[in-house]
Amino acid sequence: MFKYILKRIGISILILLGVSVILYTLLRCMPTDYIEQQIIALAGSGVTVTEEYVQAMYRAYGLDGTIIQGYFRWLGNIARLEFGTSFINHRPVLQEIFSADKIGTSFFVALVSTIFEFMIAIPLGITAATHQYSFRDYLVTVLVLMGISLPSFFFGQMLKNIFAIKLGWFPVSGVKDPSLGAEASQAVILVDYLRHMFLPILTVVILSIGSRMRMTRTNMLEVLNADYIRTARAKGLNESKVIYKHAFRNTMIPLVTGLAGLIPSLFSGAMITESVFDLTGIGSYALNAMQVADIPVVMTYNMFLAVLSVTGVLLADLMYAVVDPRVKLA
Repeated sequence: MFKYILKRIGISILILLGVSVILYTLLRCMPTDYIEQQIIALAGSGVTVTEEYVQAMYRAYGLDGTIIQGYFRWLGNIARLEFGTSFINHRPVLQEIFSADKIGTSFFVALVSTIFEFMIAIPLGITAATHQYSFRDYLVTVLVLMGISLPSFFFGQMLKNIFAIKLGWFPVSGVKDPSLGAEASQAVILVDYLRHMFLPILTVVILSIGSRMRMTRTNMLEVLNADYIRTARAKGLNESKVIYKHAFRNTMIPLVTGLAGLIPSLFSGAMITESVFDLTGIGSYALNAMQVADIPVVMTYNMFLAVLSVTGVLLADLMYAVVDPRVKLA
């Protein structure tokens, strides 16, 4: 097991290097960069921009030279644990990305949404599989397909318009009521925070349960037709024990595969949903950084997700042996 983990870590390092090369090259090949946008803004305000000033800005932001030179300069800084400074806010990248108001908000929304996603999608998938071609199966499938088909910006805006603007049950945007003063109790602050988070979480949950439910239903149908399930029923085992002890355990193997994408999704943020509800999450922040080609922020953010992704894949492979003793790691 230890040798297997070491081997996978070595492969993961090579994968991360390849990802960093692709990301940096794509960022430097964008039609415009941060410096050009600043120059256009200065020229639009009537300021005369000289060629010497332009070259000085490129040197100041580390964007002079070729893409290869810039990549190895960035890689050298990462090797010294220097992640750079944001072009936009002129603050250290790590301080920007891992602040509580950014990654904390996104993590809370993603964690709560994931918990409810599993609590809703898996039982729905099981009941749809055990009642195949029944009214219950068709009803669940139709509702799930409706959720999958709705774009997040449309569905989020619809919930916001109904429950926040028209009914006034929840706040329209943000994460905190600006009218709350320092004298507000912790209970009041917590309730206010949860009210702000309710609609974004509801949006993510409804739009994400579809794929998980369909995966559970498909896997359950495949397992329920297996020979050992028919044997268990023939021996007179209780139907609930057949389904939840014998059948469901084997459907967990494909669900474990989702662990690889689950870990980075907890920290990546829901970009569109956060933008709809004006949340100060990491998703909306990364989207703004991408739009202005803030290379230090975008590279650090994406490499952080890449590390989480390869970690998730490794954990998923290790979990296979836990879920199914027949799986051997070699």
